[in-house]
Amino acid sequence: MLYGEYRHTIDEKRRVAVPAKFRKELGKKVVITHGLDNCLFIFPMESWGKVVAKMETLSLGQSDARAFGRYLFAGATDVEVDSLGRILVPDFLAKAVGITDGKAVLIGVHDRLEMWNESSWDAYKAGVSSKADTVAEKLSALGVL
Repeated sequence: MLYGEYRHTIDEKRRVAVPAKFRKELGKKVVITHGLDNCLFIFPMESWGKVVAKMETLSLGQSDARAFGRYLFAGATDVEVDSLGRILVPDFLAKAVGITDGKAVLIGVHDRLEMWNESSWDAYKAGVSSKADTVAEKLSALGVL
């Protein structure tokens, strides 16, 4: 399971070091793509396969399924984890979420990593923190907590 928050710099070649804690679970090859809430998703190959399998069950007759499939798969790129534990963030994905200033936050979210622009993550986290009790109550009603 992937969890934790790490702040890293992105070098001039758009490479970012994956925290050692995540490397074993990620493996040597990952898929990076557009995420939700203005971040990037980074999937280990096994987790990506599960996402693909779930997407295959959706009907092409549903416009939302088509739209989300296009969004997710059009940006998907296979990326190798190099010998120093770095991944290359494609330019179009870095620009899409504003990771252009050399700073990024990597967070573990169960079966994937998310990569955020540092200021976007700080603002998002502050917003969630301010309503965590309300969200927890809703999840409790669903039997999650």
